[in-house]
Amino acid sequence: MMNNLTPLEPKADKATVRRHNLSLVLRAVHDAGEATRAGVATHVGLTRAAVSSLVEQLLEYGFVSEWGKTSSGQAGRPGTVLKVSRSGPAGLGVEINIDYIAVCVVDLAGTDRVRLVEHFDNRGVQPSEVLARAARLAARAIGSAAEQELAPAGVHVALPGLVTGGTVRQAPNLGWQRVAVEGLFAQALLALRPAHRPLPVSSDNEANAAALAELWFGAGTEGVRSFLYLTGEIGIGGALVLGGELLRGAHGFAGEIGHMVVDPEGPLCRCGAHGCLEQYAGQAALLAAAGLDADAGVQGVAELERRARRGDPSALSAIERAGRQLGVVVSGAVNLFDPDAVMLGGVYRELMDWLAPAVDRELARRVVSGLWSEGGKRLRASSSLGDAARGAAGVIVREVLADPAAYAERDAE
Repeated sequence: MMNNLTPLEPKADKATVRRHNLSLVLRAVHDAGEATRAGVATHVGLTRAAVSSLVEQLLEYGFVSEWGKTSSGQAGRPGTVLKVSRSGPAGLGVEINIDYIAVCVVDLAGTDRVRLVEHFDNRGVQPSEVLARAARLAARAIGSAAEQELAPAGVHVALPGLVTGGTVRQAPNLGWQRVAVEGLFAQALLALRPAHRPLPVSSDNEANAAALAELWFGAGTEGVRSFLYLTGEIGIGGALVLGGELLRGAHGFAGEIGHMVVDPEGPLCRCGAHGCLEQYAGQAALLAAAGLDADAGVQGVAELERRARRGDPSALSAIERAGRQLGVVVSGAVNLFDPDAVMLGGVYRELMDWLAPAVDRELARRVVSGLWSEGGKRLRASSSLGDAARGAAGVIVREVLADPAAYAERDAE
């Protein structure tokens, strides 16, 4: 009769409770930007004595720093200001995309400290070579971080495809099938740093990482906790954040909006289907429709933007057509999930001035709630800080904040 019940967790012992409270205090300081021991105690509901003991441990680990005194305006001695440390553990994010690789190091406060980008055409290149390129860039970033007294706690790799269990199941635009990304990247990085302890490596879809960056560093900081995120590159990535949580789906593959079908009789897509949204609103489709080289990449997009600013009819027509198709597909997702906003990143962010009117018109026509017709800025350009490399680095930072004791223990080995 009780077989379907979720097994109960074992009772937490004192050490487990302390680990939890250590994270609670660190996250309270992180979220506040700066706080006193008394302020943290009030916020998390622990005694001042308990918080003081936990803060001392965090100071010993190097997770927080003291920054002088402050007065709360109440009776009593001024409190010491606490901030998360600008040195020590950090997050390292790596984005591997079709025509570039980006690396970002973020400290515990969420501040970009190192950012490196190199442009490569990764299509048709062996996955091991692409991952070796990414590892070389990551090793450079680790060296730059060390000069700032930062040590990445791990690496999170973001890729344009279906990613699960450390493997890219398929990435059509890269031509990858069942590539053991985490293992290959870890080996390549260790070969470059043989005298160092191997860093833990994790991985995810690049649109998911970009959406998390938007949540943690962009729109989420403005109170938008539910949004559909689209990133326009050579492929079109999508991710959905609901109530501050990323919707992953049953197998981790939610958000593949670029492969929603616009026309079943349309052009063949790299995924093997016909008429996918990418074939109408992806970067290559946009450039080709404007009479530019479909493979021109960043330079082609810059030229498309220049032509749009000059009022070139071919450029404006291509962007407007892509906007219509985006609006049709996105309105279906909005009707299904009811987000507060739709965020456009990547190429779409650069073309927002000309793209948005067509997308907005379709949303106003097709979203059954009528909310898109009632005003308010629901269609937005993504934050300039919302990108996959930064979001990937943020994943590592969040892991440290969630269990600082685990990182400290590993670092002491």
